[in-house]
Amino acid sequence: MINVAPAIVVLGQNSVTVARKIISVLPGATLYGLENRTSGVDVSFTNFGETLRELFVQGRPLIGICAAGILIRTLAPLLSDKRQEPPVLAVAEDGSAVVPLLGGLGGVNDLARRIAEALDVKPAITTTGDLRLGTTLLSPPPGYHLANPDDAKKFISDLLAGAQVKLEGIAPWLSDSKLPIDPSGDLTIQVTERLVTLTANCLVYHPATIAIAISGMIDDAVALVQQLLADAKLEKTSVAGIFAPIATAADPTIHTVASALEVPARFFTPNQLESLLSQGYSPAQAAAIAATGTSPLSSPSPNIAIAIAPQPIDPSSIGQPRGRLAIIGTGPGGEQWMSPEVKDILKSATDLVGYKTYLDLIGSLADGKQRHESDNREEEARAKMALDLAASGRYVAVVSSGDPGIYAMATAVFEVCDRYAKPEWDSIDIHVAPGISAMQAAAAAIGAPLGHDFCAISLSDILKPWSAIAQRITAAAEADFVIAFYNPVSKERTWQLAEARNILLRYRTPDTPVVLARNLGRPGQTVKAIALDELAPATADMRTIIIVGSTKTRTTKRSNGSIWVYTPRRYTDFNPLF
Repeated sequence: MINVAPAIVVLGQNSVTVARKIISVLPGATLYGLENRTSGVDVSFTNFGETLRELFVQGRPLIGICAAGILIRTLAPLLSDKRQEPPVLAVAEDGSAVVPLLGGLGGVNDLARRIAEALDVKPAITTTGDLRLGTTLLSPPPGYHLANPDDAKKFISDLLAGAQVKLEGIAPWLSDSKLPIDPSGDLTIQVTERLVTLTANCLVYHPATIAIAISGMIDDAVALVQQLLADAKLEKTSVAGIFAPIATAADPTIHTVASALEVPARFFTPNQLESLLSQGYSPAQAAAIAATGTSPLSSPSPNIAIAIAPQPIDPSSIGQPRGRLAIIGTGPGGEQWMSPEVKDILKSATDLVGYKTYLDLIGSLADGKQRHESDNREEEARAKMALDLAASGRYVAVVSSGDPGIYAMATAVFEVCDRYAKPEWDSIDIHVAPGISAMQAAAAAIGAPLGHDFCAISLSDILKPWSAIAQRITAAAEADFVIAFYNPVSKERTWQLAEARNILLRYRTPDTPVVLARNLGRPGQTVKAIALDELAPATADMRTIIIVGSTKTRTTKRSNGSIWVYTPRRYTDFNPLF
């Protein structure tokens, strides 16, 4: 079973289309493309060999859309232990062939089948055991764990040599295969969630049939759970997940235990547990029954219950995950402005919420996501929608341009949480991922006007009175701050910028440098410097960020006619010794 998101590596633009088809069946996969020869990829690289070897060492499954020989020669120096190798596959540039190369113990053949199905071709699987036995004993399907892989090589060799095997336990993937099953066979395959003694003539598979339910704070929870499993003679690799009422989704105990056992945490809503609770079961017992359909084992703690299902549990089909809400800043323009953290969030998110213009700037990172578009002025409604989606178990990304915490959606989300305080929102994991702000991008485009003390002021008087704005402009001007003006003018608001200029001219000379930056990082970007007395409503719009220099801000002309604007770090007339 593949637990790590694969890396798909392409060398040319012609391969990107095939890569996208593969990604459609491998959610979370990262597309790596050779710089200057590919576009619309997640990560660009310049050195193929170094990139491939680094990913291999990290244990990332590798899918190279290129010749198999290139992959083999590149990775050959790293090959040593096949038990530690991640899956490696070669896919033809036109998608006509899928060839598993490495990672037989890591599920490479199953991965090849999934990719081949997406491309509508037949995988080139050559593993003898896989072909003759109709299954891969070394790489069981999701829901099963092979306890003794070191014994498997001889076991499979004996089967291929004619030995017969008896099957103890229930596993359709084994009973429906081509295995020579015989009740009196010399070899044994045992399927059990119980602790058993391992022997060379017996392969043991532990099915993921155990559900652990937790409903409250527990001291030393990991140690207690491990002890309960040992007392019941249950194998921890058979634990399918940690289950709990949704009201406890923020409880660190649950996530600590899930992390220690390397299983997901899933949660039930009150409606899903209501019937069981009405019958007198504790919240933990109700969650265990809901996960397995069977009565829980006895437990010394009222906050923990363990139950065993008759078949492997698929946690993704039970309850819901803890909802996640990421408020992200994409920077002022396209993908080149996004941080790696923001790109990772966009790849993992299920839903995108935001102003249509901002969602469009994400480009291919929005592919396959549910888009929830709204008008740019509907911040509160947008925040409520995002929180409600996350409360249902979705991974929601609220998309802002620039930095989400600067005149953007991060504040709107926390305002809504504070004002309405819906109980179901308490379970959400909320995270803010910063971005490059418009004032940073504007400053960088023309030099360093923010090189000394500065402040930011929004000229919009929709959410605060003009009197407060004027007071702040006055205070900033008196203190000689460089000032970054956001939201300078709109169709309905024009006089505010002129009034701001008039206030500043009481404290600044008419030739004070002013930077006007419009459409940063987007088509039609313009960045220029004018004098303060030239600043007028007609020079800006809502896509413009304005930076007004301090009395120390300087401009320098270059030989090509362009201008740098900067604010010195040092006051030349200041001597700290006196």
